Amino acid sequence: MNTVLKRAAALSTMGAVALGAALLAAPAANAAATGSLSFTPSSGNDTTSFSVTTSAACSGGSYVQEYISGGNFTALTGVSPNTPQAQFSTDPVSGGLVLNNIADNLAGLAQANGVQLAVGTYTFDAICKNAVGPAVFDDFQGKINVTQVTPTVVWSAAVVGHATTTTVTPSPASPADAGTPVTFTASVTVDNGTTATGSVQFLDNGANSGAPVTLANGKAAYTTSTLAKGTHQITARYTPDAASSADQPSVSAAVAYTVNGVKVSTTTALAVSPSGTAVQNTPVALTATVLPNTATGSVQFTDNGLPVGAPVAVTAGTATLTNSTFAVGAHSFAAKFTSSDQSSYGDSTTQTPLAYQVTAPVSQATGTETISTTVTAGSLTISVPDSQVTLPSPVLNNNGDLFTTSGALKPVTITDNRAGNPGWTLSGQVSDFSDGATHGINGENLGWSPNVVDHSTAQTLTLGAVVNPANGVPLTDVNANGLKGSQVLATAASGAGLGTAHLAAGLALNVPTTTVAGTYVATLTLTAI
Repeated sequence: MNTVLKRAAALSTMGAVALGAALLAAPAANAAATGSLSFTPSSGNDTTSFSVTTSAACSGGSYVQEYISGGNFTALTGVSPNTPQAQFSTDPVSGGLVLNNIADNLAGLAQANGVQLAVGTYTFDAICKNAVGPAVFDDFQGKINVTQVTPTVVWSAAVVGHATTTTVTPSPASPADAGTPVTFTASVTVDNGTTATGSVQFLDNGANSGAPVTLANGKAAYTTSTLAKGTHQITARYTPDAASSADQPSVSAAVAYTVNGVKVSTTTALAVSPSGTAVQNTPVALTATVLPNTATGSVQFTDNGLPVGAPVAVTAGTATLTNSTFAVGAHSFAAKFTSSDQSSYGDSTTQTPLAYQVTAPVSQATGTETISTTVTAGSLTISVPDSQVTLPSPVLNNNGDLFTTSGALKPVTITDNRAGNPGWTLSGQVSDFSDGATHGINGENLGWSPNVVDHSTAQTLTLGAVVNPANGVPLTDVNANGLKGSQVLATAASGAGLGTAHLAAGLALNVPTTTVAGTYVATLTLTAI
């Protein structure tokens, strides 16, 4: 805090307080203004002595502290209770308070605070509070306007009226579609309970929107249907008229209002097949056609006003629902489209419900014949046209701790024509590599990356996981890592395995650096079940 920033008065009366004008710049009060200050005289120059008088008695506290802000004086930011630097004494004539031995004009205030007077508005606060503690009981506020500083200072007291509060309420509530009439209603209240008069200027993102609207019973309404798409910050600025000259202007907090873009209208038509009537238990197809066909959303079909099933998604402007459980009797079908992009497309409903009749089945004599056929079991076959895979000679890796090589498994053909379409799984398992003598490479060091060459359209295949080769483990390792244990190359789902598929896999082999030179051979067994 700046030093020597305040003067205070010890209260010994609860009447209105007359204060000398020896105010110093200080942090502002934490409380809003609860009353006003009057200036005696109401105008003058920088050497004119003046005093200020509160509009009412302090409601609490044992001290009055005075402040000035504006121009080059320190901005008001808060109040701290300090021991007063100047005491007031009771004036036995007026019952008010007077200052002892401190400056009482603008020149003295400026000199005491080391600032230059400038043209502008200066705010004076008289704060009712205790010597200690943060509580502020009252803040009496007044203003003077300095209109000239050269060749002489000219000032006059500004009218400080009752505090007002302005709020804005929109109708309808946000959001609204573009072109929708929206009414913003401003309500202005005065802290003394009187009815505010004057006008309100509505602002859209800080710019005037329309002309000022005259208050009626403290309210002003502005209606517009031209708000552009996007979010608008709507505020209302209240300006008192002559009848409310003792009231302060006020500006409302901003109200965010969102406007959706212009919607494209949609139409929904309904067709029923078979047309007009159907025998009970006959599948009846309800088809809605939504235009434009770029609209996305869903259609709820109804029968006699009640929903038929769940909403059906619209695809390329069409939604269809088939039902074979309509009861015997009269039906009235309709369809309602609900847009999933409310900012772009509107909702729509069939204009006229379609009347429909479901009739009871006709009784008739029946005879029977038995027709049979035998479905053979079929088979699941696997073939490997070229069963010889030769991997390139292993080379030393960058770390110098392994020999590595890679290649590809020759395509494997799986053909399934079995009855019941049970699906299948193709797995592979490799033996250890052997040079035909006493040396070998552990089969755990071989891994693969399965892939599909091609498959029948009706098949649904899932590749097995990539199997990484072990990191050059010796023959003595007995784990089932790599392809040493059975690993899935691919599976065909139940109900989606019939046909022919060609499958393959990339191969990777890690060889220990202790392996002696020679040709090593292993057998990869492929099993389809």
